[in-house]
Amino acid sequence: MKKNQTIHLVLTALCIALGVVLPVALHSIPNAGKVLLPMHIPVLLCGLMCGWPYGLACGILTPLLSSLLTGMPPMAFLPSMLFELATYGLVSGVLILLIHTGKRIVDIYIQLVVAMLAGRLIYGILNAFIFSAGSYSMAIFISGAFITALPGIIIQLILLPSIILILEKAKVINRYAYSEK
Repeated sequence: MKKNQTIHLVLTALCIALGVVLPVALHSIPNAGKVLLPMHIPVLLCGLMCGWPYGLACGILTPLLSSLLTGMPPMAFLPSMLFELATYGLVSGVLILLIHTGKRIVDIYIQLVVAMLAGRLIYGILNAFIFSAGSYSMAIFISGAFITALPGIIIQLILLPSIILILEKAKVINRYAYSEK
């Protein structure tokens, strides 16, 4: 196994663990999951650090393990969250291969924002057509996906680029490690 693969596996496992522990730690705050999005942060971080295969695995395993171990998210919400988080990990990881503007902070923000929008779109589509068919509207989607979640979105936009840049500066991760052969 190559050094980068080992590092990516360890970072992915760490992100999965954070995705299980953060919601539990914030459980004492009412509606913290819907507002602060603690499970989303490690999944997006994994995709941005390690690439799409690891981000996708993290996005699938995090809500699944969290639900099995802690009951959060509840089984009724698990399918839509699983697809949403899998999309975050997949899209953020794919975009690290495609987005290279020459300005690292711009790259990170483009990758992050597009992944966040893609995940929210998948979440909304699945709720509208499959999981909440007939009882889901555009107003409910906008309210839940963007208005209620605004504090969590702001936290992601501040925290994740900072973490990525700090880890790259400390040489814990290589900004192009995933795209190296």
